[in-house]
Amino acid sequence: MADERAGRVADFIRPLRVEPGAKVNLADDYDPGYLAGVRGKKEGRRLLRAGIELLADLQRRLAAENSVGVLVCLQSLDAGGKDGTIRHVMSGINPQGVRVSNFKVPSAEELDHDYLWRYVRRLPRRGEIGIFNRSHYEEVLVVRVHPEHLVRQRLPEAARGPDVWDRRYREINDWERHLTDNGFRIVKLFLNLSKEEQRVRFLKRIDVPERNWKFSAADVRERARWDDYQHAFSEMLSATSTERAPWYVVPADRKWFARLCAGAVLAHTLLGIGPRYPDVGNAARRELAKVRKDLERQAPGRTARDGAR
Repeated sequence: MADERAGRVADFIRPLRVEPGAKVNLADDYDPGYLAGVRGKKEGRRLLRAGIELLADLQRRLAAENSVGVLVCLQSLDAGGKDGTIRHVMSGINPQGVRVSNFKVPSAEELDHDYLWRYVRRLPRRGEIGIFNRSHYEEVLVVRVHPEHLVRQRLPEAARGPDVWDRRYREINDWERHLTDNGFRIVKLFLNLSKEEQRVRFLKRIDVPERNWKFSAADVRERARWDDYQHAFSEMLSATSTERAPWYVVPADRKWFARLCAGAVLAHTLLGIGPRYPDVGNAARRELAKVRKDLERQAPGRTARDGAR
């Protein structure tokens, strides 16, 4: 049954996986409205509920085993649905086993270190799921679209040459290989939103008072760089989807389907780890049996004569 379930999950997410070495053209290769044959929101929510139950069980085993850590990297354009994906997919998981990190404009202290330093500090522990809401990939996305940020990073002139992006791709791949070599799994999700759906979501942020706080004029200014971002995403996916840490391009025009896909990719990773509750051993079992008898004798109304029978 477990193998059958794992096979179904693997088949479902296979079209989302960026094959290592593939040359990606985001606009041509991945449809933000793809639904994988799921028959509407009702079915999608039912599948997500089942997936959340599976994730909760796997996460408990992961924490108990305390051997492997999982890092989830979430990337998207503004209004792509990262926050909602985290909230819904992780809704059934023990909060003690999950840590979410948001990365915004680097602080002065962070700019005094190399560009990966602040991400290293927020890596998950063994047995933990760490989520990067935006991640180290910002360093080849926003910084690439706005190369003036390289000046703020105070790199030596020789490190700001035309090969800076290829070098960073290589450095990121090497860092992720180091993590996987040392018992950490990496889940990389790009929420792929269409330009029209982003426009609609921006309008909702303006028109619905409860969502006004989400709106930023800076987001609209970034929208003017749509083609630049599509190129940067395509280059990133092409250069950094590896066998050990592949990218999954999640269709994000329908939030319910994006959440279902994100949950499926995470479940696939945890099923691949196969975490188990530790075997406490015979000596520990004997000690547990002894403690159990002691606790039973302490039951209210139980007399010494009862315990002697």
